[in-house]
Amino acid sequence: MRLVCAGLATLDLIQRVDRVPGVDEKAEALSTEVAAGGPATNAAITAAVLGAEVTLLTAIGAHPLGDLIRADVSAYGVHIIDAAAQRIEPPPVSAVTVLESTGQRTIVSRNAAGAAVDVPDGLDFSQVDAVLADGHHPALALAAARSGKPLVLDAGSWRPVFEQLLTMASVAACSSAFRAPRDLRAMGVHRGAVTHGPDPVRWWSGAETGTIPVPEVPAADTAGAGDAFHGALVVAVAQGKPLQEALRYAVSVAAVRVQHRGPRTWLQHLPTRRE
Repeated sequence: MRLVCAGLATLDLIQRVDRVPGVDEKAEALSTEVAAGGPATNAAITAAVLGAEVTLLTAIGAHPLGDLIRADVSAYGVHIIDAAAQRIEPPPVSAVTVLESTGQRTIVSRNAAGAAVDVPDGLDFSQVDAVLADGHHPALALAAARSGKPLVLDAGSWRPVFEQLLTMASVAACSSAFRAPRDLRAMGVHRGAVTHGPDPVRWWSGAETGTIPVPEVPAADTAGAGDAFHGALVVAVAQGKPLQEALRYAVSVAAVRVQHRGPRTWLQHLPTRRE
């Protein structure tokens, strides 16, 4: 099974705290970790651990901080195509603060704002089974969407490129914070889902609608749970699973994610499979 995940790669600084400081206050971190992040990047790593052969189509650049991103992503067997390989500017950096008592997170990031990139020459999707796009790099997202392969769209927050991407999505997987300018079905989205954290996932397929329950599990760390959901979802779509079955699988993987502290330790608790 071969996948392409197109979108954002960041360098994440993750700190756990016993309280989130207010304005002009300080708090001492209980722990600090550095890892690659970004919706498409986390989804790619999740999919790779679940057994897929994954390529991450993104923009990292030649800045030394980019080496940290590449090392983390490559450690999980994900191949990287860097559309900004010659750029010397630092890659996007995210500051992630996780509250120890609840696992809730606060994130400050500039993401890919103002960092337009072109599609690399020679991209070949002919052997790919499914693609995922998060919309952070519009040209890369559109290249994946136009590949003719099933597209899982990670719709976290509205970006203008979603006007085009939504009509091409096999499954539009939206967060509850996603705000489209019109009703998604009126925009031509035939199959989609909306996640609501620990609450049931709402889905539709044509005229059918329903919900998928989310397991009640103790939450130790919610950072990246949505990305894990999308990574598992694109694996299920590539396998040809029906929408409800694919969503149940994605929910089960996200439930594993939230039970474990840190950006990567949870991956060892996933079943792995190569197909």
